[in-house]
Amino acid sequence: MAAKKPETTNEQPENGSETAKESKVTTGLPKTDVNHPRMHFDIYAILEGSQELYFGHEVQVNVNLVEIVKLTTKDGKSLEKCYISPTKRRGVERRCLLWAPVKSGELLGDKQKCGIPKTCAKPDCPICAPYGALDPGKSTLIGRVTHGGGVAVQDIYPVEKQRAMHPARLVNQKDETPIPFKRQYNQPGILYPVYDHALSVTDKEFSSVAYAFLDALPRIGSGNPKGIAIAESESQTPLLVVDRYLVPRGKRPIISPSVTDPEQAIADFIRLAQYPENDTEHIQLTYFDRWIGNAALDKLQEYAANFVATVLQA
Repeated sequence: MAAKKPETTNEQPENGSETAKESKVTTGLPKTDVNHPRMHFDIYAILEGSQELYFGHEVQVNVNLVEIVKLTTKDGKSLEKCYISPTKRRGVERRCLLWAPVKSGELLGDKQKCGIPKTCAKPDCPICAPYGALDPGKSTLIGRVTHGGGVAVQDIYPVEKQRAMHPARLVNQKDETPIPFKRQYNQPGILYPVYDHALSVTDKEFSSVAYAFLDALPRIGSGNPKGIAIAESESQTPLLVVDRYLVPRGKRPIISPSVTDPEQAIADFIRLAQYPENDTEHIQLTYFDRWIGNAALDKLQEYAANFVATVLQA
């Protein structure tokens, strides 16, 4: 007869000793100290496509389609909008970290022995710590950075364009005549509200998130052309907000997908970002800091610079 497994309990020992068995850390994350507190971070931005963009979704007969979303507005109107998938944006950010050059001449992914799909899943890895990882059969590290948004503001349908076959595919064609194909593109000037949320990360961990967010902007898109930028208001202020907090305060500058007017979307973003204080780039409340516009861009760049100094060039 198999021996009965001992039961686990949270009760204190009979002798009242406070040196009870140490409880298992279920998150797998190391404990921090008062000098390196864990905080929550949010990035809110409105991005703008400066040229046509292709975001691969599915292939029909000789037609490469982009992702679109279908929705019904508050007044009952049916819309189809272009879409930057948060999962695709997340993948670009992670690759920017994997391919970041380090002082030794290696890439960060090679230095950490971390890649895709083989991740290292180490809690001190500057890539896996915030973005999560899975080492099958060994360990799982839950990601603490989530991505949202991406639904275009304008209801501009993607346009198909004729393209020649990529040279890489000509090798497999032998003597057959190359078959041209069509590809859909999101049109220039479309606005995309996007949001990144980091849960219980240290300032050092968030520095890799800030670096990846900024470094991914010129690399978003499948094939060529690539790149997207942080849109600006009429006063040439970046439509960008960064929150660092323990207590969620203010209003979240999230744009309703029902909005199709760019001017209204920008006005809503600024109005929500500036609550409860107007005409300031830094809102500071108890357990809450918000940077808006140029101050938010400066703060993200400051974190990104720290990442380069303490990780890539250390």
